[in-house]
Amino acid sequence: MLPRPGRLLSLCALVLATLARATDAASPAFHDGFGIHVESAEALDPRQLAVHVSTAALQHPVDVRILVPDDYDANPKKRYPVLYLFHGTSGRASDWVMFGHAEETTAGLPLIVVMPDAGFDGDGGGWFTDWYNGGAGGQPMWETYHVGQLIPWIDDNLRTIVARRGRAIAGLSQGGFGSLSYAARHPELFTSAAAFSGGCVIDGDPDAIAVSTSIIQYTTTVLDGVADQDAIFGPRATEELNWQAHDPGTLVGNLRGMQIALWTGDGTPGPLDPTPVDPVAAAIEKITFGATMRFDHDLTAAGIKHAYHYYGGGTHIFAYWARDLTEYVPTMMRRFRHPGKDPSVVSYRAAADPWAQWGWTVELMRPEPAFSVLDRARRTGFILTGTGTARVTTPAVYRVGAKFRVVVESVSGSIPIKAVVDDDRRVRIDVPLSTGTDPATVRVAIRSGG
Repeated sequence: MLPRPGRLLSLCALVLATLARATDAASPAFHDGFGIHVESAEALDPRQLAVHVSTAALQHPVDVRILVPDDYDANPKKRYPVLYLFHGTSGRASDWVMFGHAEETTAGLPLIVVMPDAGFDGDGGGWFTDWYNGGAGGQPMWETYHVGQLIPWIDDNLRTIVARRGRAIAGLSQGGFGSLSYAARHPELFTSAAAFSGGCVIDGDPDAIAVSTSIIQYTTTVLDGVADQDAIFGPRATEELNWQAHDPGTLVGNLRGMQIALWTGDGTPGPLDPTPVDPVAAAIEKITFGATMRFDHDLTAAGIKHAYHYYGGGTHIFAYWARDLTEYVPTMMRRFRHPGKDPSVVSYRAAADPWAQWGWTVELMRPEPAFSVLDRARRTGFILTGTGTARVTTPAVYRVGAKFRVVVESVSGSIPIKAVVDDDRRVRIDVPLSTGTDPATVRVAIRSGG
């Protein structure tokens, strides 16, 4: 029996209203900012948003897939933590939703999930760095986009917790490398990091160097179609420092105090593999198993607490990464609820010039690029290792106009310096290190009184 015409119109109106509410539930308005231009934005379902953006940091527009909490619109004053979740080589922003059950795994949680492209249209990807390009730099600048633009843009457009305690980062395969590399290079941004079958290291021992170099060169020339095989990090022979400066194992000390979790199989057939097993997936997982073991050893040697989930049999397929995500999310949410305090004593290693972290800034004038290390930095002083001369700017923790006596102690003796706190509540200290290419270590004490 068919409904009467009036009843049919009422049913149609009800269906349309329900569809409208479902669409509106995931329809925050996105605006330009932080170097990002919004090309389009679409609500795919009550939680899922597909945003297409462009930036001068990249040659082509890219996608960002976003999951908002179920109650996002119902609680307009509530702020949420964010998980930045990356795909792997030849992946896309939609992978974790389409194949990794990210929407189901995070259903009902007070969590925003941001899944950005890390390559163009499913190519090999950019290995989460601003490309070397023969020393010229320039596009693509993936780190500039992901860290310098996307994170503040997300914070500006969505109701996020705009602090380290409200951000986590994770990824699979190449995205696992990117998550750990970004976390190690920018520890003040993330409270938790995870890698699923990650390419966790690209340096540190001959095997890691040989394997990562060949994989990244293959990615560049075959998958990305770029003629220069060394376009991403530069030639090993002359740009080894750049490789080390992005290697999570080299920078492992920067991760101290962060929640770190690793998952890996060993490439042998496991319970979630199809029959027959894909030999390529088995071979790739064997490689990432080796990289994950090396990084686990790096963390252990540094005395850094972490979780290492080796599950034995399993190849390089989404069935395992989807399972990894379901195991990671509850521990990540506990970390968000109990993030702990930011470090009161800072240690950080970088090859960049200048660099800024945890409120400290180090500007270097040196004969050639090299690592610098700020250690045991706090309001009463710090230890700095490097070459050339450095200007160290402290965090804004002092009283404006206060007078301090700064003592710089090196192998050459002690140099007393008088310092007055500037209007920005910081102290700026010029630190002589070494005149050659061999690094020197200098202790600096900051004491009250003129």
